[in-house]
Amino acid sequence: MATLVAGVDSSTQSCKVIIRDAQTGAAVRSGSARHPEGTEVHPDAWWDALQAAVAAAGGLDDVAAVSIAGQQHGMVCLDASGAVVRPALLWNDIRSAGTAETLIKEAGDGDEAAGARWWAQTTGTVPVASITAAKLRWLAENEPANAERTAAVCLPHDWLTWRLAGYGAGSGEPGLAALATDRSDASGTGYWSPASGEYLPAVLKQTLGHVPVLPRVLGPLEAAGRARTVARTGALLGPGAGDNAAAALGVGAGVGDVVVSIGTSGTVFAVAGHATSDASGLVAGFADAAGHYLPLVCTLNASHVLDASAALLGVTLPGLTELALSASPGAEGLTLVPYFEGERTPNLPDATGSLHGLTLRNYTRANLARAAVEGIVCALADGLAALTAQRVAAERIILVGGAARSEAVQQAAAGIFGLPVLVPEAGEYVADGAARQAAGVLGGRFPDWEETRTAPIASPPLSGVLERYRAVVSATYTEGRP
Repeated sequence: MATLVAGVDSSTQSCKVIIRDAQTGAAVRSGSARHPEGTEVHPDAWWDALQAAVAAAGGLDDVAAVSIAGQQHGMVCLDASGAVVRPALLWNDIRSAGTAETLIKEAGDGDEAAGARWWAQTTGTVPVASITAAKLRWLAENEPANAERTAAVCLPHDWLTWRLAGYGAGSGEPGLAALATDRSDASGTGYWSPASGEYLPAVLKQTLGHVPVLPRVLGPLEAAGRARTVARTGALLGPGAGDNAAAALGVGAGVGDVVVSIGTSGTVFAVAGHATSDASGLVAGFADAAGHYLPLVCTLNASHVLDASAALLGVTLPGLTELALSASPGAEGLTLVPYFEGERTPNLPDATGSLHGLTLRNYTRANLARAAVEGIVCALADGLAALTAQRVAAERIILVGGAARSEAVQQAAAGIFGLPVLVPEAGEYVADGAARQAAGVLGGRFPDWEETRTAPIASPPLSGVLERYRAVVSATYTEGRP
């Protein structure tokens, strides 16, 4: 009889559970449940969704190990009894943007550049609204009674793992001391150093006002305990991971691999052999879930640009791909800068998109479709450049996300990145990575599950496309012109 493991993806939108054969990685069954909308959610909603997703997956009574991956950064505050102090602030809650700026200035004694360097060198990440440290400072300034009541701080996946182990409000000893996390999720808090592997008490004092109980940071294959609820009693619990780190495990990324994810937003992250420190704030210097590092760049504009372009041209997304493929590479000189919702890479939050190089000859539906595809890939190429500027090795691209299914996107990625591009079989990469971690905890090593990918995408280099795009961005945006 096969030994089974379960991986959980507790994301912003939903909870997904996938059960796999620990030895082969073959999928056995799965289930999912929705999370409530909003940027402030009581953790009990995640617990309810986990139980519903487990039930939809046929239960976990036959599973030997479980690991939970989850959305990063969310602030879960617990009191001395283990009760939730207030609804969790999620990564996408922007009320802490001002406190992030304050933390940077304070670290540099008013000099923002010096403060950014301190944060980058100390924590790997320059504060933004999403990180937990900025949210704790917001809590201290706006809800001081809740801040004072906070005896422990953890992250979404930590809290769910703790609940699976049978802990919660009033559960008794060891209670809060049983909280555990992993280095990938700890690296997104702003008060843990990927380089040293240690918490930073001074940062916590500066943010929350005191040093609360914090989860133990486990090694990549160290068990967080054993299940006492939902799963089979005694099932091993993995350390878990942040969502991007779990996705890297799910697609089998190793040192030298760059994962490019094209979803609502775009992310470019690499498995690296060294910690990074980028004072510009473009590269977040996270750790990964396998003992390496996971420097990450985010772009704000990705698949929504394709959605908007398809709607404008009156076609479906497959129809947009067909149009784009019917045009010549380079769209006959047409360049779309896809900053429809501002941009983070480069840091231009108030920017808008623009279309350049229009002529009577190139102003066609096919060229507009091609320019949209090439525009988002060029924006992601700027993310890759930010990584390589941090001495991150980039040997091949693993292309994931909904838009990765598009042949036009695949060809543009291969031509613009100038690296081999592989596309994994469509799947739940985060939950798959958590399942792989669970199998690793059970067996003492990460399993060598067979990865199903396309052959490297063949496409000639798109000579001049990225150079033209960057020239337009420089002239139109970064030189101060509207």
